Amino acid sequence: MIKNLKDVPGIYLFYKDNELIYVGKATSLKNRVKSYFSHPKTGRPIELLIKEVTQIKTIETDSVIEAAILEAKYIKKMRPRYNVIGKDDKSWIYLYLIKEDFPKLKTIREHELKDFDKKKVKKLFGPYPNIKTSEMLRILHSLFFVSKCEPNQKRPCFDYQIKKCLGVCINKINKDEYNKRVIKPLIQFLNGNKKAVIKNLERQMKKFAKEEKFEEANRVKFQLKRLQKIQDASLISKSFVEDDFKEKLNIKRIEGYDISNFGKDYKVGSMVVFNLEGSVKKEYKRFKIRTVQKQSDIDCLREVFERRLKHSEWESPQIILVDGGKSQVNLAKKTFKDIFVFGIAKGKDRKKDEFVYGSKNKDIISFIENNKKLFINVRNEAHRFAISYQRKLARLK
Repeated sequence: MIKNLKDVPGIYLFYKDNELIYVGKATSLKNRVKSYFSHPKTGRPIELLIKEVTQIKTIETDSVIEAAILEAKYIKKMRPRYNVIGKDDKSWIYLYLIKEDFPKLKTIREHELKDFDKKKVKKLFGPYPNIKTSEMLRILHSLFFVSKCEPNQKRPCFDYQIKKCLGVCINKINKDEYNKRVIKPLIQFLNGNKKAVIKNLERQMKKFAKEEKFEEANRVKFQLKRLQKIQDASLISKSFVEDDFKEKLNIKRIEGYDISNFGKDYKVGSMVVFNLEGSVKKEYKRFKIRTVQKQSDIDCLREVFERRLKHSEWESPQIILVDGGKSQVNLAKKTFKDIFVFGIAKGKDRKKDEFVYGSKNKDIISFIENNKKLFINVRNEAHRFAISYQRKLARLK
């Protein structure tokens, strides 16, 4: 039986006679099931009793996240004894949608459910044992454009700027359309009906194209590609690798710099701060250039860097990004010798974002290449912040 298992995601079901006693999910059914019989025993009840298993069944899925959803359905319906043994179920995670006009996706633990006001819940999903819920939420938010923001905001949220929000923040989408495009497919997916989600999205894409709403059609097209290749977001294997990767790199602070150089009195610099969740606006700093008389972005940037280094009380960044090419990057590299520096230049035609690396750390470069949208947004935010300060100075004059 084990020899015939495939190296694919799915769930495995252990039976004692005709009783389902345990269900688990796997990135690789072949490797996971094999591990119960070949690895040293750790004392877990299911491992101690593995010799009593009389039958093993498996169900393959397209991805690990779908395996997690299917595992949750079996646990909820069948309550296999070795899934609920002891107090393990007390820490199980559930996902739920808040009952409001634009429902948000949240998590709650099993032991918190009894004291939770169920009137606030639109829909409950789970339980999900031993799952990386932060990664699962990240994937679902990204895949279905679930809003984290509130309506009637003065400016678009961060997710909208990187095209991960449909515009709840600026009233670009109403609650009925949001329910149709976000909540309904999310519920279908979490109920294990990915095929229905794909069919509905294909219908939406054709409709948008016919109405010449090409931006929305492309958004749905991108969504479809991600759904069809959802193993790209492997919830177990890749999420653990990414978490280990982030821990290894220890990226907690990214600083982005830009210079806006216009006239004698309007030379300014900006420093914006991001972490891996987005902008940290309370840490932003702005600089009115004091020592540079001529029109020189490099000299202005040098002054900003020198003034920044005087503030040892500010937290140190792990990555520094400058708006510019080799000249700006070389200056940053000389100034911040032990910090990874790079720049984003607009290229010869002013339309291409060209990444220019001043350091050779392959791990960080790989991280940046896989998160280009985040860093382009850092660059754009540094530019916006510099321009807004320059305009403020002009108004004061």
